[in-house]
Amino acid sequence: QVQLVESGGGLVQAGGSLRLSCAASGRTGSSYAMGWFRQAPGKERELRAAINWSGDNTYYADSVKGRFTISRDNAKNTVYLQMNSLKPEDTAVYYCAADLNPRFGLTINKYEYDYWGQGTQVTVSS
Repeated sequence: QVQLVESGGGLVQAGGSLRLSCAASGRTGSSYAMGWFRQAPGKERELRAAINWSGDNTYYADSVKGRFTISRDNAKNTVYLQMNSLKPEDTAVYYCAADLNPRFGLTINKYEYDYWGQGTQVTVSS
């Protein structure tokens, strides 16, 4: 069993920054891929960023490219999402997720993730 706990959400003005953290515990193994998703009211949960185990391969959705940075510290079993130049449309609940056996190192398909955090609210005011 794996537990994921997000933190760092909150209320920020447009143009501001937040850093989300996701701490993993339990039987994660040593090759898991991680992703950050978000879900706005009435919308599907969508992948915004993903990272492989070693951290040398990342993926960003077009809407956050150049503004968000995903990183990880495997010694701390923690993944981060640095969010800069935030926009009101970034408002959502943000979830981290873990794929314990990634087929390609990096996981894009949300249905291949095995575990999810409880989510943290990010609200960007205009």
